[in-house]
Amino acid sequence: MNNAKQIKHLYARAGFGIRFEDLHDKQNWSVKKGVRKLLQASERVEQLNAVTENIDLRPKPYRDQTEEERRIINLDRNRQERALNDAWIKQMSNTEAQLREKMTLFWHNHFACNVGNSYYQQELNNIQRANALGNFKTMLLQVSQTPAMLQFLNNQQNQKNRPNENFARELMELFTLGRGHYTEQDVKESARAFTGWAYSGKDGTYKFNNNTHDNGTKTFLGKTANYCGEDILNIITDNKQTATYICTKLYRYFVNEVPDDARVAQMADVFYKANYEIKPLLEHFFSAEWFYEDKNIGNLVKSPVEFLVGLNRQFYIDYQNPDVLMQFQRALGQVLFRPPNVAGWPGGRSWIDSSSLMYRMKIPSTILNAGLIDFTGKATPEDEAYLASQRKQQLNVVNRVKATANWDKFLKDIPAKTTHQEIAQFMLEPTLNKAAIDEVTKPGDLKTIVIQVVSTPEYQLC
Repeated sequence: MNNAKQIKHLYARAGFGIRFEDLHDKQNWSVKKGVRKLLQASERVEQLNAVTENIDLRPKPYRDQTEEERRIINLDRNRQERALNDAWIKQMSNTEAQLREKMTLFWHNHFACNVGNSYYQQELNNIQRANALGNFKTMLLQVSQTPAMLQFLNNQQNQKNRPNENFARELMELFTLGRGHYTEQDVKESARAFTGWAYSGKDGTYKFNNNTHDNGTKTFLGKTANYCGEDILNIITDNKQTATYICTKLYRYFVNEVPDDARVAQMADVFYKANYEIKPLLEHFFSAEWFYEDKNIGNLVKSPVEFLVGLNRQFYIDYQNPDVLMQFQRALGQVLFRPPNVAGWPGGRSWIDSSSLMYRMKIPSTILNAGLIDFTGKATPEDEAYLASQRKQQLNVVNRVKATANWDKFLKDIPAKTTHQEIAQFMLEPTLNKAAIDEVTKPGDLKTIVIQVVSTPEYQLC
């Protein structure tokens, strides 16, 4: 049985897309085998190790630094930020553990965090990666105790008699229960339970400071005791609303922007009964017939990172200047490790507006063909002048972008006798419309046709 459509959809969602050679090998797999193989490929954890020095642990206080010392530290911070960003993009672009990286990207936005310390950001990202397919409760505790999150949500300042409610509020509103499932009093009481949660300024490790912890009785979500932070996390995850909240976000991320309450309820049952183990939940909905319904195919907008990584994987792109990838991220509105706020990137249709869509549609030709538009037919003298200017512009693009696609490998992967229309349908998730069919069936060389296909609005969907 040829399951090419389902396998292609599975890899578009559970990974960053599938290549011709891979689909040719996998098109006769059952969906269950595809899910099993994706999970097996993601068993290994490949931690990022781009940042090896914690600049915040330099001993000299900021006020005692000279202008030159501050300048050097800022240069080091920028260098570390670029190195970390580049390392993760490369890992997503090259790894066989696609599902683990796709889930790490989900948790990266779920536990959105933006601090100027790349060492702490890397640590948080590696915790999300290690637990991405593991247990949500384990990850929740570990994430909550990272220097990055304690710093970002001000729990360093959360002390008895002077509670800071920021972490307690975002924990419930954005990480677990969702708005409307707790009271302001619950925020106040849980903030007291998290007093004393801090990290050491000397070595950057988590420590519990009993001297600043409020040991008084707290009442939280209807229960009363002398709670500490771990107790609050347990009470929150005992509440099935947490499973429902997480599953709603996963449904929007993997299935459809409009949640189906009945499907989400099924997912929440699986997740809650599995004691928040993530793998059984993924197996449940990736294997469900409804995941492969036409209404759930080609209906999600790729995030900028998914778009760039998908291009990298499909065309084996090598960037000699990694800064260009950060520039693309900035222009498209998603710089890794720099979410806009604690709620993260809103995602979905908000990724696209008129200017970002035009920019997205230009990026493939910029990378794959140095921005040059191919003209067919005999050129007039006026065209010759235009083409000469285009060639000069192309040289400028090549020098600036410094990216090379492995066209030989890409074209070699395409099975013999594949029509232009079949290639276009493979490259795009939505069903081809008549305009697209007319465009790709025109005479032209294969490379030009492929660049046209990945420069369409439809290519922005997965």
